[in-house]
Amino acid sequence: MDNDFSQTLVLYEPNVAPSPTGPYSATKQFSTPSPLLQATNDVQAIKAWLAQYIDSPNTFSSYRKECERLLLWSAQQQKNLAQLCHEDLLFYCRFLQSPQPTEHWVMPKGARYSRHDPRWRPFAGPLGQSSIHQALGILNSLFNWLVMAQYLPANPMALLRRRRTNPAENSTTTRYLPREHWQAVLHTIHTLPKNTPRQMARYQRYRWLFSLLYGTGLRVSEMCQHVMGDFKARSSPHGQQRWWLEITGKGGKIRRIPITAELMQELARYRQAHQLPPVPSPDEDTPLVMALLPPHQAITRAQVHYLVKNIFRRTAQRLVSKGPKEQALAHHISQASTHWLRHTAGTHMVEKNIDILHVRDTLGHQSLTTTNRYLHTADEERHQHTEDKHHLGW
Repeated sequence: MDNDFSQTLVLYEPNVAPSPTGPYSATKQFSTPSPLLQATNDVQAIKAWLAQYIDSPNTFSSYRKECERLLLWSAQQQKNLAQLCHEDLLFYCRFLQSPQPTEHWVMPKGARYSRHDPRWRPFAGPLGQSSIHQALGILNSLFNWLVMAQYLPANPMALLRRRRTNPAENSTTTRYLPREHWQAVLHTIHTLPKNTPRQMARYQRYRWLFSLLYGTGLRVSEMCQHVMGDFKARSSPHGQQRWWLEITGKGGKIRRIPITAELMQELARYRQAHQLPPVPSPDEDTPLVMALLPPHQAITRAQVHYLVKNIFRRTAQRLVSKGPKEQALAHHISQASTHWLRHTAGTHMVEKNIDILHVRDTLGHQSLTTTNRYLHTADEERHQHTEDKHHLGW
């Protein structure tokens, strides 16, 4: 089996329009052309669908990933989209739970290869139920659109039984760091070496990166898309200067995030380490977090994920070395990812009794239902209060 995916498909990239190659260049297997699309094959048809989401990078990336996976799998079955039927999609659901053979479909643990590297694979591992549910929802939208565009005669997913789940309504998040764990992470950053200018630059970047993500609850994509000039000073009704970070978030929604005096001090510290004035100017285009080299260049999303994971890994290793009592703590931190910092920020805000409406607006949630995932600690407090004060009286 050919393991080199890099030369078989470039599904869609901004400003790139490659000709489809390999198994994806086959035309449809039914004769009536679509009067609504110019597409003559699956790649072109999916590119037309994806083009609608080019202004939403996160949505675009997620949708493209699921389309690529389906096309790569379909090629192995020697079928195009028009030939897929209900039974094929049932097999595909099973495949998502365990992509086999592993060496052909799954990246080695911890590996990060470019999309065009021959070692690249479509999966980081088997998908959980929530990820499968999301993937099927994306593909169902794709097939429905292709039917409306009269490119496909029918949606092969129409007969699938899909469980309706809403994790935000039915559960609370466990993907966060309790305060003890957060303090362990801060200790790891604080004890990083600072003996050389480069070590000091790394330390300052780590310190600001974690301060920014935790202090604001930003998504990584939001952090990478904005600049220092998005910090805005406003006067309060009492004449106090208040700082805000104005961003365009998920779905193009604009929101203002309160920036505390403590976080502004961290910003000044980071900027002065780069020979910048402590306070940004209104039109400044310096990235929120900078790469070490070249100076003042924006850090990428992949670099953010690597840096955060590196600190979590170091923290877990340090805790393991302290003895068996720290094993559970180390294991939990080793599982953490960058998005955990957003969940951690939301959870800690709720724990400190910040109004749930304020937490919702700071994090940019469309509904309180999503924010309510962070109420698990409040539930614990409610249980303890009930235990202490609500007695049967026997």
